[in-house]
Amino acid sequence: MSMDNSGKAYWKDTLGLVRNFLIIWFLVSYGAGILFAPALNSIHLGGYPLGFWFAQQGSIYIFVALIFIYAKMMGKLDEKYDVHED
Repeated sequence: MSMDNSGKAYWKDTLGLVRNFLIIWFLVSYGAGILFAPALNSIHLGGYPLGFWFAQQGSIYIFVALIFIYAKMMGKLDEKYDVHED
């Protein structure tokens, strides 16, 4: 693979990863916290309706987890295309 094709493939994979994480971010924050809250409120977690829990705390936990998962996956992607730091 030429350097030009390798660079394009790297950015395609990087943008795909970012797109997927933004979709998850949207679904958790807007979807679970607002759109699907009435359906989720029939389930209780820690005494609170699940829709409320996602809107107040769950989305924060998911966002922090996404940061660590993104960093790990981006590190693997960097190693795959040999652009990682030593």
